[in-house]
Amino acid sequence: MISPTPAEPVARKDRPWIILAGLAFLAVLIVWLWFTPAGFWGKLRALGYAVCHQIEARSYCIHGICSPLCARCTGMYLGAILSLGYQAFHGRKAKFPPVWVIVVLVLLFGWFGVDGINSFMHFFPNFSGIYEPTNLLRLITGMGVGLGIGTVLYVLFNGTAWSNWVDESVYRKWYAFPLLLALSALLVVLIQTNHPLVLYPVMVISGLGVFLVLSSVYTVVALMILKRENTQLHWRELLLPILMGMTVALLQVLLTSWLRLALTGTWEPINL
Repeated sequence: MISPTPAEPVARKDRPWIILAGLAFLAVLIVWLWFTPAGFWGKLRALGYAVCHQIEARSYCIHGICSPLCARCTGMYLGAILSLGYQAFHGRKAKFPPVWVIVVLVLLFGWFGVDGINSFMHFFPNFSGIYEPTNLLRLITGMGVGLGIGTVLYVLFNGTAWSNWVDESVYRKWYAFPLLLALSALLVVLIQTNHPLVLYPVMVISGLGVFLVLSSVYTVVALMILKRENTQLHWRELLLPILMGMTVALLQVLLTSWLRLALTGTWEPINL
């Protein structure tokens, strides 16, 4: 669609497209703000509404306010953000992790699946289950999957966006991934304290994480659509694909929310 040339810098050639993309994002944002419940917390919970059942018994709540995401989704989006933030300190590395790290992530994903099925089956009165599900287990298994999502997304983003990406894994050194696991465990322990100074930021970050993760995924897709793979050196050159990614992400949130509202008739959590 848009192929930069040495005679015409990317930023200058993108200018009209950036304006259009910015207007498109603004239009979707205005519709989403109008469509969703009022207030900061109403908007935050609306982000979670698009991807999570938000059942209060399976969510972290404090002072009558419940997280925009259930415990499992909270762990998943927090884990993804923690993983992305941790890897960001290691530069533009874009090589997939060593085999042993992939094995650990696959095992965590498997545990996520087992715990999710076991937790779901407890909706049925006559099912005793493999074990009694808890929000702590939901948080831990969600966190494990989130670490995997963040790991894969970071590699894909760097390997797609940058011309000077580094052919090396963030987890090349033996202690790099265990350190991330330790940080995740510390975050879980802090959440379990149920202290307001911990839970409120966790609720906000995990809710915003829905938009951040979706935007990152669609930014990678936008780069491929624009045929911009491995052509950027600076963040300002990514403004157009980032705006496109954010617009599609918010549009997905809007359409998913509209569909759920049409089916349930309420912004309240799903009650099973």
